[in-house]
Amino acid sequence: MNSNDWLHGFRHSSPYINAHRGRTVVLTIPGDAIAHQNFINIIHDIALLSSLGVRLVVAFGARPQIQARLDSAGLESFLARNLRVTPDSHLPLVMEAIGGLRAYLESQLSMGLVNSPMHNARIRVSSGNYVTAKPVGVLDGVDFGYTGRVRRVDVAGIEKLLELGHIVLLPPLGYSPTGDAFNLSYEDVGSQVAAALQAEKLLVFIDDAGLLDEDGSLIRELSARQASEKLAAGSVTGHDADLLKAACDACVKGVRRAHIISYINDGALLEEMFTRDGSGTLVSGDHYEQMRQARVEDIGGILELIQPLEEQGVLVRRSREMLETEVDRFVVAERDGTIVGCAALYPYPDESAGELSCFAVDPSYRRSGRGDEILAMVEKLARGQGLGKLFVLTTQTEHWFRERGFQPTTVQSLPGPKLASYNTQRNSKVFCKSL
Repeated sequence: MNSNDWLHGFRHSSPYINAHRGRTVVLTIPGDAIAHQNFINIIHDIALLSSLGVRLVVAFGARPQIQARLDSAGLESFLARNLRVTPDSHLPLVMEAIGGLRAYLESQLSMGLVNSPMHNARIRVSSGNYVTAKPVGVLDGVDFGYTGRVRRVDVAGIEKLLELGHIVLLPPLGYSPTGDAFNLSYEDVGSQVAAALQAEKLLVFIDDAGLLDEDGSLIRELSARQASEKLAAGSVTGHDADLLKAACDACVKGVRRAHIISYINDGALLEEMFTRDGSGTLVSGDHYEQMRQARVEDIGGILELIQPLEEQGVLVRRSREMLETEVDRFVVAERDGTIVGCAALYPYPDESAGELSCFAVDPSYRRSGRGDEILAMVEKLARGQGLGKLFVLTTQTEHWFRERGFQPTTVQSLPGPKLASYNTQRNSKVFCKSL
């Protein structure tokens, strides 16, 4: 590593540090990850997230530990529908394995050795009966015994602990009003808790770098709809399918983002949280609001959105005919069928530059991050076209762009075709940002 690489990375992570502070993030960690040699680094990264003000809930699994405990007792265990069947005779051993793992996690999160990343961390870890469960029952003739599913989450109880700065540790156990304990799948606990808390993110650990395509390449991003289609088509199978379904269900129920990342790769958690491209597979909800390329049927909504800004002189006037010919250059934010934001990208490939134009957000949805999301999508499109910088002409919103990394530049720095059409009467200021 170059001596200044850490400085560059630290500075560029600061926007993500600010964005995640005070937000709720749910981590789901399988028992295999806890047994892996890289787990100590994950513990250090969890401590770092906590120290940066991230509200953390950790749902952990214990499948290999339960299997080892049952094997040592000479008891045969089997799975049905990817769930462990838990007869009455197995339940004490299941609880014993989970209890031991919970104590181990609490001990690891309590470390504070000098010269270690957790020195003076002073993390408070809390756990308890925050998940009410119900039995799976009998499926396909198989009695699952004390295997259960999440029935209800004590949101108020968890929120109180998060407000106190505690990390909430949730084992794969749930309890019923009748006093029974049930063996749960950790991915079900993580997904249901994230949805109940309306968490900002759900992070799911897996042994690969993320979800892999048929050719073994990493799938960088999926919408909830695309994830559901993959599950329906059977292109994702086994435990990976369970994890993807958990991520998809959480997004459909209101979690903004779910991330499937590696527990083997050191730093995957921090890379996913604090870098632009992340490290694994992103699953995003699209059932209610989405960022997408504009279509011809969006023109009416775009016109309705930009007309007040045109009348105020903030935007240059565009006719319906112009929008019809240039609609493929636009991206839109659609919320429940209504266009609430838009922007256009005009590329100048000879100068490796792109113009951000016709940028508008409905007044009712400003100050809620829509503008930043639209800008991020335009930047992603620009990078995908091989453009090295993005410029914008503005008369009234210079500070908004400067706060997001745009630097003032001269009119003469504009690409030739744009300079030739520059309107001197508007006297727009020019700002540029490297991508």
